[in-house]
Amino acid sequence: YQLGELLGRGGMGEVYKATHRMLARPAAIKLIRPDMINGGAGESAQIALMRFRREAEVAANLRSPHTVELYDFGVTEDQTFYFVMELLDGMDLETLVRQKGPVPASRAIFILRQVCESLAEAHALGLVHRDIKPANIHVGRLGLLHDFVKVLDFGLVKSVTGPNVEHSLATAAGLTPGTPAYMAPEMALGEAFDGRADIYALGCVAYYLLTG
Repeated sequence: YQLGELLGRGGMGEVYKATHRMLARPAAIKLIRPDMINGGAGESAQIALMRFRREAEVAANLRSPHTVELYDFGVTEDQTFYFVMELLDGMDLETLVRQKGPVPASRAIFILRQVCESLAEAHALGLVHRDIKPANIHVGRLGLLHDFVKVLDFGLVKSVTGPNVEHSLATAAGLTPGTPAYMAPEMALGEAFDGRADIYALGCVAYYLLTG
């Protein structure tokens, strides 16, 4: 992949526009810096690497058209983790509301229903997104469709089934997952949670969409 312009920067890394050297298809690459993963060395880094691969595989298996598509993932020579995702045309809901103000109720419902389709698939597989917020919900054009929703950043996704419930890239990095303003009380208190925490967060998103 050939990296292009920087599209954004967050707490754990950066997102770049990119192109595949052999294919014409554009993409977005999210780089997660090694220093964000327990210093990037030793046994803790190996655990983080295993968790990264598991979470990438989980995200790659989500098939809802309203979940951002993951093309590829891996680790560079300097141990930087990367996700290769579809490049989206449009903006996230936080940018939309900041630029245009609150949206009409009918448009908010149209957007929220699409987010629910993405979450329904994840929840059916026993997965919780954990960071539903306006900045992680993208609206844009897909072919001839407008206001087509893509749910972003399944990097904090957590399985609430099976033996490895506590494993996640976020906890490996020593971070509290989620965004406080959209975090369900049980998550904030460190208690057990399930897919309903995502629904709570989506309710907060709805309030933001309608009121700005």
